[in-house]
Amino acid sequence: MKPIQQRFYALFLVIAVFVSGCNKSTDPTPAANQYLVSSALIGEFTKDQLSQRIIAGDPTLGQIAPFLQNGIKVYKLIYKTKTIDGKEIQASGALIYPVKTTASAMISIQHGTIRTDQEAPSYFGTNSEANIAGSLFASLGYIISYPDYIGYGASNSVPHPYEHRASLASASLDMIRASKEFVKEQKVSWDERLYIAGYSAGGFATMSLQKKIEEETGSEFNLKASSCGAGAYDKTAFMKYLISTKTGGAVSSNQLYLWTLLTYDRIYGLNRTLSTYFKEPYLTPIQSQKENASINVSFNTIFTDAFVKGIADGTDTGFLNAVKDNDVFDWKPKTPTRLYHGTADQLVFYFNSQNAVNAMKARGATNVELIPIPGKDHGTAIQDFLLGTYQFFSSIQ
Repeated sequence: MKPIQQRFYALFLVIAVFVSGCNKSTDPTPAANQYLVSSALIGEFTKDQLSQRIIAGDPTLGQIAPFLQNGIKVYKLIYKTKTIDGKEIQASGALIYPVKTTASAMISIQHGTIRTDQEAPSYFGTNSEANIAGSLFASLGYIISYPDYIGYGASNSVPHPYEHRASLASASLDMIRASKEFVKEQKVSWDERLYIAGYSAGGFATMSLQKKIEEETGSEFNLKASSCGAGAYDKTAFMKYLISTKTGGAVSSNQLYLWTLLTYDRIYGLNRTLSTYFKEPYLTPIQSQKENASINVSFNTIFTDAFVKGIADGTDTGFLNAVKDNDVFDWKPKTPTRLYHGTADQLVFYFNSQNAVNAMKARGATNVELIPIPGKDHGTAIQDFLLGTYQFFSSIQ
């Protein structure tokens, strides 16, 4: 391992969270922004101030100070995007950039699961993913676009569409577009290179975003590379597995599985009574607490026999079609893509990434690679994902 890699490996070991250019115009009147509504400065931090702020969020991160290279500026962007039913809405995110004179590449980071609004990137909380990972990568020289997603920040009055492919992709893409308008407006020097990355729910969002960029935006962006960690890309196989197979029964895992199921029931207009899905004694707490219910048994044991049968024999087409609409594993990426996944992951099972790479290569994808992280689970694989992502992006210029 090279010395610089060793230094970054040491750095990433202490991080517990994450984890085309416009032609010049002679028209003196700048074009109106199509996506960016407003921007507000959250803060400007020197290297020393940045180090102190990060350590305040987590005292164990004192080792990062030698790695910070630039001061940063942090803005909250308000931008236009659309809800799942096509209505225009204002969403938000954080835009973090290094204070330096040379041009920078941009990384769109799709954050992982958060359970409170204050964890969203645009609040830039001292213990948040955006404060630590976003600040670090910005200080190292990258412009960081960090969408809150619909349901957080400026759009916190509507439910977050958890693990919904289309809305995660569109909210993230429109944040990049707003970021593009912001850096032009503020004369922040962007060299037009774009990278995208995310872990867990952020990995799924990143894959969804990549597919949308590649298939719908033409030459709008110079997308250089995509790094996806431990995402639930094969939703159909994953949901069938959860409904038919014994799992660990961790309350935190079950809450996320419940959240996904309830989100799909709502978004796709199934609107079933919860007794259609769940049996007692699990029905009552789910009715009162929804995805916050404390269920500590194998997830497959909480369902009614009729629901399980409908999934097994394929007759529950409404639910199965809703799940299938969120599959994002069986397509052909053109951008260099890496999938990182711990082989012992008991939250988002490893087969999600294996199925994705197999399907992509079967379609002729030539620059997609699965990086197994042997023996690591969902939490302990993060450090390997971060180091791998840094090295991968550094190698793709």
